[in-house]
Amino acid sequence: MRGVLTEEQEQLGAAVRALLAEKSSEAAVRKSIETAEGYDRELWAMMADQMGLLSLAIPEQFGGDGYGSEEIGVVMHEMGRALYCGPYLSSVVMFATALAAAGDDDASARYLPAIASGSTIGTVALTEDKESWGPEGVTLTARADGSTYTLTGSKTHVIDGHIAEMVLVVGRTDAGVSLFLVDAGDPGLTRTPLPTLDRTRRQATLVFDGARGRLVGSDGDGWAAVARTLDVATIALANEQVGGIERVLDMTVQYAKERTQFGRPIGSFQAVKHKCADMLVALESAKSTARLAAAADAGGDPGVSALADLSKAVCSEAYSKATSETIQLHGGIGFTWEHPAHLYFKRARSSEVLFGGPSHHRRLLGERVGLLPVR
Repeated sequence: MRGVLTEEQEQLGAAVRALLAEKSSEAAVRKSIETAEGYDRELWAMMADQMGLLSLAIPEQFGGDGYGSEEIGVVMHEMGRALYCGPYLSSVVMFATALAAAGDDDASARYLPAIASGSTIGTVALTEDKESWGPEGVTLTARADGSTYTLTGSKTHVIDGHIAEMVLVVGRTDAGVSLFLVDAGDPGLTRTPLPTLDRTRRQATLVFDGARGRLVGSDGDGWAAVARTLDVATIALANEQVGGIERVLDMTVQYAKERTQFGRPIGSFQAVKHKCADMLVALESAKSTARLAAAADAGGDPGVSALADLSKAVCSEAYSKATSETIQLHGGIGFTWEHPAHLYFKRARSSEVLFGGPSHHRRLLGERVGLLPVR
């Protein structure tokens, strides 16, 4: 049945949950966000060498295991529960997907094995000052210069842009939107970490002033790979959001059982029961849409883009609502920085706008199914 995990996928989720329970506790997360890099290198290596999580969805011919969005969704779900902070979304999901989708076997053979082993971290640089997630927002210019291209312009809100060793840049040539690989050490590239609401997912501004880029795929045909990447990344993020909702609901229910008012647990009060029930309904709805989208992508469903939009809109709103209710139901302690509810709240708000907010995806969904005119 589509959207229902297999026994193997359940076992994968259990293994990832056990690893993150040990290595990505609240204390470990708080320690990581205080570092310059923002993640635990030891855990990253463990995920690559012992768990094979970095090679999960990379094609077998490029050093991976050849799985797809369902397995990535399982991993992202557990990462969302644990509030894992590391470059999994940017490197394993986005960079690897974009490179493979570009159809450039030479580039894939050179870089995807390094992504799979964890020896290289990659990211995708798409949005600019207008923060558009469509091709109309791409204004960074690329001019042919011998065997390479010269890139001029800037990208903002690049996930893990401060630590990535390779950047897949979405630029524009005379032929149209194209993809370029840029070494992070290029003297023409300046990277500046951004102060973000959610410190568990770092972002950066990248300025390209004559940086040298290698064309990936065909000149002018880059947007198809970007669109594919956005679908895959959106579905992965939706599954991560479901994991976050699940965790804050567990946290809230446990607190409602333990916290007493007027000589009885607050969970016995009808108002609290109703809020927890609403959170559970939102969780199940979000989980259904996220898993359905992942299953559709794994099965090659031609309607996957519409399901990706649906999952992102539903999961974003459910996560933000759930984290807000979690803070409210925890009372005074929920408003303090010392409580983990704030970490999840900030992740929810940041994830809500990542790859476009709910209204953006509802608009795209309406266009895809013919309810709205295509812009």
